[in-house]
Amino acid sequence: MKRIPARTTVTAALPYANGPIHIGHLAGCYLPSDIYVRYLRLRNREVAFICGSDEHGMAITIKAKKEGITPQEVVDRYHHMMGDALRSFGISFDIYSRTSSAKHKEVAQAFFKNLYDKGVFEARETLQYFDPEAQQFLADRTIIGTCPKCHEEDAYGDQCEKCGSTLNPTDLIHPRSTLSGATPEMRPTTNWFLPLDTLAPKIRAYVEQHSDWKPTVYGQCKSWLDSGDGLQPRSMTRDLEWGVPVPLPEAKGKALYVWFDAPLGYITATQELFGDQWEKWWKAEDTDIVHFIGKDNIVFHCIIFPAILMEHGGYQLPAEVPANEFLNLEGRKLSTSKNWAVWLHEYLIDFPGKQDELRYALCATLPEAKDNDFTWADFQNRVNSELVAVLGNFVNRVMVLNHKYYNGTLPALPTVLQNEDKESFQAISTQTRAVEKALEAFRFRDALAEAMQLARVGNKYLADQEPWKKIKTDEVRTAEVMAVATQIVAALGLLLEPFLPFSAAKIRQMMNRPAVDWESLHQGVLLSAGHLVGEPVLLFEKMEEAQMEAQRQKLMYAAVENASNSASKVLISPEKKISPLKNEITFDQFAPLDLRVATVLNAIKVPKADKLLQLTVDTGVDTRTILSGIAEHFSPEEVIGRQVVVLANLAPRTMRGIESQGMILMAENPSTGKLEFVQPGAPLPAGATVS
Repeated sequence: MKRIPARTTVTAALPYANGPIHIGHLAGCYLPSDIYVRYLRLRNREVAFICGSDEHGMAITIKAKKEGITPQEVVDRYHHMMGDALRSFGISFDIYSRTSSAKHKEVAQAFFKNLYDKGVFEARETLQYFDPEAQQFLADRTIIGTCPKCHEEDAYGDQCEKCGSTLNPTDLIHPRSTLSGATPEMRPTTNWFLPLDTLAPKIRAYVEQHSDWKPTVYGQCKSWLDSGDGLQPRSMTRDLEWGVPVPLPEAKGKALYVWFDAPLGYITATQELFGDQWEKWWKAEDTDIVHFIGKDNIVFHCIIFPAILMEHGGYQLPAEVPANEFLNLEGRKLSTSKNWAVWLHEYLIDFPGKQDELRYALCATLPEAKDNDFTWADFQNRVNSELVAVLGNFVNRVMVLNHKYYNGTLPALPTVLQNEDKESFQAISTQTRAVEKALEAFRFRDALAEAMQLARVGNKYLADQEPWKKIKTDEVRTAEVMAVATQIVAALGLLLEPFLPFSAAKIRQMMNRPAVDWESLHQGVLLSAGHLVGEPVLLFEKMEEAQMEAQRQKLMYAAVENASNSASKVLISPEKKISPLKNEITFDQFAPLDLRVATVLNAIKVPKADKLLQLTVDTGVDTRTILSGIAEHFSPEEVIGRQVVVLANLAPRTMRGIESQGMILMAENPSTGKLEFVQPGAPLPAGATVS
């Protein structure tokens, strides 16, 4: 039997503060961790739910340089954006902290100094990649190249995201700097290494104690331990300015490795949350640490972070690491850089008040054992066929009939239960136990299916009993049926709380029973005769095909815009290295693009949008409006009369209440960052085809 700890510290991977949250992040760790924590709270177990923004690393510096702002301004923007979106989605963190805080600097430096004073680290002078054009050493994530194992061309210097292999920058074939595109040079520098090779026996003993972890998690850990090269020393410092400074006088200009720094953010946040009482959440033997992560973070949470905790001493090691696989989108890999994503903050705007619809669709397709796919068609089907037709339909029918027949006053249960009544009551207990079993095993898809099964039982019970017909011939039996059906609705208001908290709260409000008492589900009878229930409230609405098509068009527009921007960002300066070619496409993929020469007839600034100009252009076929993000580079007067190249058959997209009917192609000068128009070398009539 699984051990029930006195308390559980649940962490969700710290999202990196260089972009918004998308549905892949939700499916990877934030939704399953929230479901699990809500369940533990319902069982009255002591639990702390810890998260925060990961705000250090070279990617932040790169973004800041590109935007002409400070790294702190970058992380401030995304810290608030991510935290607000997750809270609005119902992710019920006890604290959402950040790693750029003074408190975290204190915690991380103290950890490093503890290991340094114990002689754990090895100071090594090594040859490290240096960008001769950017004049700085390159962190792992600022070097890309060909993976030596799967031959992915854009593998990072610390990991290949395609095959999951952990790498060192020197492993890459044809390495190149992401800062300038230059081929990096090897130069000497000193850093402090965690000797994972020496610590391997300890790490192996720890991992092998957890052979009951998910096969993907345990298997990945074993593959690192059992590989021919075994574990290798890993540098815990980097030649960086942005980050937690290494607390050594001889380490000027160096910061802690982000994967030393970031997991310690869990401990910082716990200290901020509990003050002097924080230690029991990390050090007490009767505490379990549970890390919810995506599979790309397994090595850091199962090998590197435990090794750091072991060498420090006094800390509990992670008891469970229920990492999920990756979620794809419409058959393609989610990609922040390619803008192939459904962004959470945009979903909350496009579908206000419909958090549970997305929670349901994501939970039903969580990539628990293998990569899975989210599509808008599946989202629509699950909302309409399951939430609306099954759950919403059952609850609504029961509530409407209660008010129609009894003015909202609950009738008494039958003195002697008929078989179908007994089966319905038994289903409440049976499905509750099934949900508990699945959640204790971190099988969230199964748990949701078991909870929804109770709504199916309720629908079948109503369909079989037909109280709307029975009321004409047997009022007594009709009252008994409605009493039983209402008990099922009340049970759903508790059973669905971990998965659909907003809808479950509406059900409990309708039941006039706002408190959540999970253990009452095992009793069967949740409401007594004479209890007054509230007015019916519609739980869900059907999703229309037009809404789904709008999302697909939005997705394609963003992807095409990103691809066009990437393709049109021609390197103008001859001193600069040419970026490598992108993946090959077929003529059939290119042929549908309708590129036309057009003339700008008018241009005005879009109110309250610093980057947008509203252009009126003559395409030779029609006169149309196109919004272009060039206001920081050109005044309206500078563009009127210009000939430009337009992607004319791009689906319209509404921005700031204005419909944009195409896209202007631009090129970016890498030395100045200024945009330039892609235009004909000689005057051409509007409508001329570019091919």
